[in-house]
Amino acid sequence: MQSKALREKLVIPAIVAAMYAALTLLLAPISYGPIQFRVSEALTVLPFLMPYTVWGLFVGCFLANLFTGSVLDILFGSLATLLAALLTAYFGKKGNTVKNRLLGCLMPVVFNAVIVGAVLTWGYLFQEFESPLASYGFNAFTVGLGESGVLYLLGLPLITLLPRLRGRPEQA
Repeated sequence: MQSKALREKLVIPAIVAAMYAALTLLLAPISYGPIQFRVSEALTVLPFLMPYTVWGLFVGCFLANLFTGSVLDILFGSLATLLAALLTAYFGKKGNTVKNRLLGCLMPVVFNAVIVGAVLTWGYLFQEFESPLASYGFNAFTVGLGESGVLYLLGLPLITLLPRLRGRPEQA
C-alpha cells in the first residue's frame, strides 16, 4: 500500500477516532446527558475536506459512547454521527463554498437532534413533560442547540481555516 493511501485509509481515520473519543471523555461532564456540548463533534466537519475521516468519526463516537453503558446510545448515537459525516462529505464534494460549509455543519446538528433526542427520551426516559412527544421535542431541541453551538462556533471555523493551513485557497 502506498504511503498516501495508507495515511488516508488507516492512519488519519485512526487519529480522528482517538481524538474524538479522547475529547469526549476528557470533557465528559459536558459531553453526555440531555443538555450537552460535545466539543468532539466539531471534528464531524472533517469529512467535508477529507471524506476518508468518516469511519474514524464513527469509530471514535462508538468508543466514546461505550462509556454511557446504553446499547441504544452506542448504536444510535454512533449511527447519527456516521450519517451526519457521510452527508457532510457529500456537501464537501459539491465544492468548498460558504453554502456547502453551512450545510455540512448542519448535518450533525440535524441527525443528533433527531436521533439522540429520541434516545434520550425513550432510551434514558428523560421525559420532562407529560407528553412523550413534548419531551422528545424538548430533548431534540436541547441536543440540537448544543450541537449548533459546537458546529458553528468550532466546526465552521475549522473547515474554513484548514484549507488555508494546508496551503489551498478556499473558494467564496
